[in-house]
Amino acid sequence: MGIWRRLLLFGGVSLRAGGGTTAPLGGSRAMVCRRQLSGAGSETLKQRRTQIMSRGLPKQKPIEGVKQVIVVASGKGGVGKSTTAVNLALALAANDSSKAIGLLDVDVYGPSIPKMMNLKGNPELSQSNLMRPLLNYGIACMSMGFLVEENEPVVWRGLMVMSAIEKLLRQVDWGQLDYLVVDMPPGTGDVQLTVSQNIPITGAVIVSTPQDVALMDAHKSAEMFRKVHVPVLGLVQNMSVFQCPKCKHKTHIFGADGARKLAQTLGLEVLGDIPLHLNIREASDTGQPIVFSQPESDEAKAYLRIAVEVVRRLPSPSE
Repeated sequence: MGIWRRLLLFGGVSLRAGGGTTAPLGGSRAMVCRRQLSGAGSETLKQRRTQIMSRGLPKQKPIEGVKQVIVVASGKGGVGKSTTAVNLALALAANDSSKAIGLLDVDVYGPSIPKMMNLKGNPELSQSNLMRPLLNYGIACMSMGFLVEENEPVVWRGLMVMSAIEKLLRQVDWGQLDYLVVDMPPGTGDVQLTVSQNIPITGAVIVSTPQDVALMDAHKSAEMFRKVHVPVLGLVQNMSVFQCPKCKHKTHIFGADGARKLAQTLGLEVLGDIPLHLNIREASDTGQPIVFSQPESDEAKAYLRIAVEVVRRLPSPSE
């Protein structure tokens, strides 16, 4: 049985929904329901809901062989989160060659790691029936993109997605890793909660452009991690400035220092600035991330400095 079919069928997950319909409430019946939900009754329901949710929360369990987990997140898509995650993983390895680094892509609907890391194919299974990560540039990688065809959409409801996330967290043979960088999907929904509640996360890096619209969602992302008791290491201000390659004039296309203002509001620091540069985009699209392909460039050095700042804020593995 192939890996894809194992992923679909493991645990007896089905896409079929239960049948039956529900009749709409009539006017008088709706009035009664509203009365029951008001005042003391509403407070009782809230307390009951809190008790049920607290009992149902999963217990955190470390990923076997992984010392520290760093999640890279953003509230909004399109701000360069995956590019940052890939280059952060490579920068961690470049700054300290003694460290073993892994990269986990938990964006089920839009996995980017296979393209950016120039990886194709299905993971092999170990003797213990665990998936073995694919390896390139010295980084062990796992992604939903390895389990589906490149142009095949993942059309799943929440239950199937959560099942897939559970398998990406628990059914991968990482060996021994010092750092596992997790590329999160945008938003603050089921996947973020599932990852945060199932594994101990050492710290979160929030990526945003300086644009107000992106910063609004980055703020929500940081607050979400605080609510689930995940330390936020800092913000990365991506696409911070564009410099014309001919006249060298600098333009702040998405605004200036927006992430710094947000960091001050949150009591955090900006880990570094990444410019809006053609080389970064081209390197990512060709599957040769800039930290690997152009390590002496200013853009690569910016990622290397961010990696230093990230490690500086991590606790010792023995703590």
